[in-house]
Amino acid sequence: MEDASFAQGKPAMIYCGNDPAAKQTAATLATDIGFEPFDLGTIEQARLLEPFAMIWVRLAFFQGVGRNFAFGVLKK
Repeated sequence: MEDASFAQGKPAMIYCGNDPAAKQTAATLATDIGFEPFDLGTIEQARLLEPFAMIWVRLAFFQGVGRNFAFGVLKK
């Protein structure tokens, strides 16, 4: 995560939580290191992020993609 620059655009950093100040800090940190932050909502949404992270782990370590990739959100 130290270098989030990709030729195709900014990767997504999806976060959630119940503390508005903490969420703003997370969004600022994500932006500062090159991600596009996306607020998923309250902490109850964390259950959606956990399997999403496991997809990244599966691709990176078990399917040979390596660690130099990220997910993005495409918008029209």
